Amino acid sequence: MLTSVLWLTLKAVVLVVVLLLGAAIELLLERKVLGYFQMRFGPNRVGPWGLFQPIADVVKMLVKEDIIPRDADKIVYRMAPIIAFFTALCAYAIIPWGPGDGFAMSHPNAGILVFLALGSLSVYGVALGGWASQSKYSLLGSMRATAQMISYELAMGMALIGILLMAGTTDLTKIVAAQDNLYFIFPQILGFMVFFVATLAETSRTPFDLPEAETELVGGFNTEYAGMRFGLFFLGEIVHLLNMASLVTLLYLGGWNRIFFMEWLPPTAAFFLKVCFMIFIYMWIRVTWPRLRYDRLMSFGWKVMLPLAALNLVGTAVYVALWAPKA
Repeated sequence: MLTSVLWLTLKAVVLVVVLLLGAAIELLLERKVLGYFQMRFGPNRVGPWGLFQPIADVVKMLVKEDIIPRDADKIVYRMAPIIAFFTALCAYAIIPWGPGDGFAMSHPNAGILVFLALGSLSVYGVALGGWASQSKYSLLGSMRATAQMISYELAMGMALIGILLMAGTTDLTKIVAAQDNLYFIFPQILGFMVFFVATLAETSRTPFDLPEAETELVGGFNTEYAGMRFGLFFLGEIVHLLNMASLVTLLYLGGWNRIFFMEWLPPTAAFFLKVCFMIFIYMWIRVTWPRLRYDRLMSFGWKVMLPLAALNLVGTAVYVALWAPKA
């Protein structure tokens, strides 16, 4: 029993360290990629090629003054960033990055449902932080985040059901195994497009970054936050992005199944290469697309995304019922 607890504790520590290191690397690469897209250098002062810039950012946030607004609900104000960061970390605990049970912290049978439940909880940190700040800008940002999550998570869930129908399971490892011969992105291309756009909204990435919307709301839900509390919100967003990129890889890109033209890659390397590719796509969209107006964002979610997700679900159900090979 003690050995099992120590092993789980070690895996948890390693997972947290790897995720924080991955978040630092993602932040540096994103700033570099955006710089190249915009024909500028990006971070290039702290260390060679700006490699130590994430460390400098963390030190800066740690030494900055921790300001709490006079009228804020102090307990909720302090807890909100922790909730946002903690739920993002917990969601990755059930993400497998290789074949076998040893490549994930936990391996529940309904892994995809557990992931969606944990991912949905992250919006509570945003909503509570915006409300507890007692700022109009923060409150508007948190309300936007909540409405956006409700609108796009419905389409995301309906698109996901198509995957569950084709794989016949909610186990992430078995979903990857079902893609051994054919990635689900090909028969589920419509569902993939709906799911991918919904992940942009879930992670508040451009063009769906309305909860922050600097040109309208200063900083949105985190306007009144400073120091490491702001840093926890920021880290939570980056880890949530890693979560969604990993989930898209598992559901639509074959997970750790070998890449067709790179059969020599080990399974775990193939998985992380696909995740890096998805993160690059998120960066590319950020630098290319302008921010949507909020009413158009909501209209797009209910009038376009939801009908397309329903169409994909009905088509998949008909195919599985009539033509799919029976196990």
